[in-house]
Amino acid sequence: MSETSAFEALNTVAQSRILLLCDHASNHVPAEVNGGSLGLSAKDMARHIAYDIGARGVALALAKTLEAPMLASRFSRLVIDPNRGEDDPTIMMKIYDHTIIEGNRHADEAEKQRRIKRYYRPYHQAIDAALNAITSRGELPVLISIHSYTPQLNGRPKRPWHIGVLWGDDPRIAKPLLAKLRQNPDIVVGDNEPYSGELRGDTMYSHATKNGYPHILIELRHDLIDTIEGQQKWVDILAGPLQEIIKTL
Repeated sequence: MSETSAFEALNTVAQSRILLLCDHASNHVPAEVNGGSLGLSAKDMARHIAYDIGARGVALALAKTLEAPMLASRFSRLVIDPNRGEDDPTIMMKIYDHTIIEGNRHADEAEKQRRIKRYYRPYHQAIDAALNAITSRGELPVLISIHSYTPQLNGRPKRPWHIGVLWGDDPRIAKPLLAKLRQNPDIVVGDNEPYSGELRGDTMYSHATKNGYPHILIELRHDLIDTIEGQQKWVDILAGPLQEIIKTL
């Protein structure tokens, strides 16, 4: 598997059946997309609207702890959102959290399809290739996707959760992970909060649900993981429970 401007492959020497994913790892806008700018300020591009703050660091540290390979996007979700189905109307946002995305404002269907072909599909093809490598060894793949969310959306109440466990029809990892996290009285845990994990066409649905692979999407509040120390703290919280659960699968 080769890296491209669409994705990076990390910890590739690992031969675990676990695959770590970070869909929204980067706020980068490639030069071939609107000249490398979507018309937003540097301040806006550093916000959650452009990428999942801290998520890449957590995912990579967790991948190393679990001795698992990892794939991460190399483009901002504002370029094209890899955690959406190709037919999802939110795959190329023109307004996000009350912010107009100028570089997308007049982008037509042809431009959307160009971005899907150039960035979205190579990332998902890399996921398929990684999963095929696991199944070719006769092993059942396990997918763990790391995301982060803003503590407060514009004009909305503050979000109380420290971590959200997102899942749909498959409770194999979600239920025991929720139970283990809730044993810690200092952690406020969300069950399908602040979002639902039941999004048809998203990364987990496309690569795990449809194939019957155990999976989990973990959301962390980004003010808790915007430093290396914060990232490592949550890796330490998550790694043990995940290892215990995955051993039973």
